[in-house]
Amino acid sequence: MTLISLIAALALEQLRPLGNRNRVWLLFIRYANHLERTLNAGYNRHGVLAWFAAMVPALLLAVGGYYLLNAISPLLAFVWNVLLLYLTMGFRHFSGYFSEISLALNEGREFEARQALSSWINQPTSELSVGEVSRLAIEQGVVDSYRHVFGTMFWFVLMPGPSGAVLYRFAQLLAQKWGNRGSDDLFGRFAGRAGEWLDWMPVRLTAISFAVMGDFEDAVYCWRSQARTWGNYATGILLASAAGALGVRLGDPVRQNYTLNIRPELGVGDEADPNYLKSAVGLVWRTVLLWLFVVLLVSVASLFG
Repeated sequence: MTLISLIAALALEQLRPLGNRNRVWLLFIRYANHLERTLNAGYNRHGVLAWFAAMVPALLLAVGGYYLLNAISPLLAFVWNVLLLYLTMGFRHFSGYFSEISLALNEGREFEARQALSSWINQPTSELSVGEVSRLAIEQGVVDSYRHVFGTMFWFVLMPGPSGAVLYRFAQLLAQKWGNRGSDDLFGRFAGRAGEWLDWMPVRLTAISFAVMGDFEDAVYCWRSQARTWGNYATGILLASAAGALGVRLGDPVRQNYTLNIRPELGVGDEADPNYLKSAVGLVWRTVLLWLFVVLLVSVASLFG
């Protein structure tokens, strides 16, 4: 059921993409905001309490609904799996931007490409060159593919029913809302650390998969020698391994807000250009297929074991 649920959710999401502003996400965000207003007194223990108060009901609903529906009919449990995967995954969340930016650049519509990138990354892009637009689009696409696909897939496979997918996506949302305010904010410290704990294994498996599906030697070299130079080590692992696998240079300084944003160099090989956008999407798709194949092997081994 795990493999079929993943395939069905990916297919449904391709046919009818679900945006980040859907009602389920908005409801959870409002609930998280209410918890923060109610419980945030500036201490770490209040952040821990708020995190569990946000996560436990969602997890109980996910796993409880799965077992209840499975007791009635396995088909209903399958539909529940697909529904919650559809709500928590999102291949089209980034591939749509990728396609829009790639098409605009290939047709010489650089202004529209910059506008699409700005909407995607929520940063000014008016000063960027074509190469810088391509570079930032690849970087954001790699990070988003992990957040919306690989991290969710990993925890979905590992935990019963759809509870792993719900745990990962909601925990990452809380980490973004509460955990990115600096070390002085005690309330969000636990949410940030929980996000890091949940990322530790799937980030590395995703990087290994990029290496297997691309240039293995360069991907491993870039991971080992460049990932720690990035501000966030987990993000550095993803970007360095993807850059090495693609044979493209990421990172490097970019011009934004009339200043030069200094960033470390990631990857080896050529400067980023619009052609590498298609290569990046291809790398992500090959990695998705690899993960599905591994899930198939594990399912078959479990069945006959």
